[in-house]
Amino acid sequence: MNAFTRRQFARYSGLSLLGASMSGWLPQLAASVQEAGTKPIRSCILLWMPGGPSQLETFDPKEGQKNGGPTKAIETSVPGIRIAENLPQVAKVMEHLAPIRSMTTKEGDHTRATYYLRTGYLPQGPVQYPTMGSFLGKALVRPECDLPSFISVNPFRAFSPAAYSPGFLGPAWSPLVVASETQQDQSISFQVKNLKPSERLASAQVDSRLNLLSTLETSFLAERPDGPGRSHLQSYEKAVRMMKSGAVTAFNLDEEDAALRDAYGRNSFGQGCLLARRLIERGVSFVEVSLSETANGGVIGWDTHTDNFNAVKSLCGVLDPAWATLMNDLKQRGMLENTLVIWMGEFGRTPVINENTGRDHWPGSWSTVLGGGGIRGGQVYGVTSDDGMEVRENPMTVPNMMATICRALGLNPEATNLSNIGRPIPYADHGAVAADSLIAG
Repeated sequence: MNAFTRRQFARYSGLSLLGASMSGWLPQLAASVQEAGTKPIRSCILLWMPGGPSQLETFDPKEGQKNGGPTKAIETSVPGIRIAENLPQVAKVMEHLAPIRSMTTKEGDHTRATYYLRTGYLPQGPVQYPTMGSFLGKALVRPECDLPSFISVNPFRAFSPAAYSPGFLGPAWSPLVVASETQQDQSISFQVKNLKPSERLASAQVDSRLNLLSTLETSFLAERPDGPGRSHLQSYEKAVRMMKSGAVTAFNLDEEDAALRDAYGRNSFGQGCLLARRLIERGVSFVEVSLSETANGGVIGWDTHTDNFNAVKSLCGVLDPAWATLMNDLKQRGMLENTLVIWMGEFGRTPVINENTGRDHWPGSWSTVLGGGGIRGGQVYGVTSDDGMEVRENPMTVPNMMATICRALGLNPEATNLSNIGRPIPYADHGAVAADSLIAG
């Protein structure tokens, strides 16, 4: 964490917008002093593919094999690495990416698998595990940023609502959820609801009401100094801080060049990726963007039990330009070195094609991708068998994946948060080992 400046210290203590106690900022001040002199803090963008994308039509094609179907493999910018023809633009930025073809779990149920991949832990007992955006956003938080540390764009929470929760970290580390809206001219915009005060109120009236609410909040907390109360006050402080900040202009995509918006794709996911870059640029630590439908809304998610090949092709038609443009945009702005980009869903699809020309749930051997900050791109990690049925080299478990993500972000995978039952919970499950060959020096 970057050390506090005198100006920042004054801002968070004597010059608070709410006149609230500075106690909430002291832990961050201590952490900044402790970590002074470390490497610059990295940020993270998660491209989440709900439903489980087929590895054989994306990053582990099996051209010429019965299980491969009609999908052909194409060359990439890195000699020797071939991916599916559905991703021609992503193929051109392969030097920045590291496909992991050896993901393996035992969870083939959407609810459990989504929870597992997004938290690093299986649902069990009374522990309410936080989603990675919450605990990584907390670990990477920038006190000078007026926006929340974790922002979720168009989340698809139907499979597992708990997998999107801050869990035992409490509401202070909940995501700010942003939904896209299609305007009358068919353009895509993003709005944060209830961010602006009523137009019927003068600025002085708004400030007076906020100060009154702040007084009530702090008085309540003084008598009930428990975790939920503190978390609620922190959430309130952040909301008001964001409401009064100019940083909210990040959501105004009209500030961007029309040609760049076209390159990302004039759809919810493409414009969401552009928004992610704008948010990271303004100091947000973790942004996730979900792709759950095609540009015309014809396919919902990657759960392609039927018509797999056409469905994945349509989804990749949205994914490909958005992801490739994101990588190039980050690179051109000097942001890629400190921005980790993750592409994944909750599992893969069966190598065997079913009677509906579809692929079913398959957790045994599937693909994810890491790229950008902290990752040594231009390589493939792991190998599956010729028929795609099993992992042959370098299996990657979920805890090991989480450890690798932490290492790429400059975090210690063994660092802990205290759970709701008073037990320290590591970022990555006990004994997890990062894939060192993926980590940039």
